[in-house]
Amino acid sequence: MRLTDRVRSISYLKAHAAELLRELSDSQEPLVITQNGEAKAVMLDVASYDQLLETTALLKLLSLADRQVEEGMLESAEDAIAAYRLDG
Repeated sequence: MRLTDRVRSISYLKAHAAELLRELSDSQEPLVITQNGEAKAVMLDVASYDQLLETTALLKLLSLADRQVEEGMLESAEDAIAAYRLDG
């Protein structure tokens, strides 16, 4: 996907909103909106946006896990199970 092929001006968006929304839904590719020749916004269909949010959440969890590994905040599975059994 090349974003240069997916750029529209704000005036084009205003004149062709329904068409662009159908296109976004069908292609599931982002659309860059420009104002005065400068990129100002990116439009996504709802499914792509949801997927982006899920991906971001997973990356945050992986980053947190990496940080915990680096800080030595690990416990062996055997120790964790033993502690769980004591609490239960």
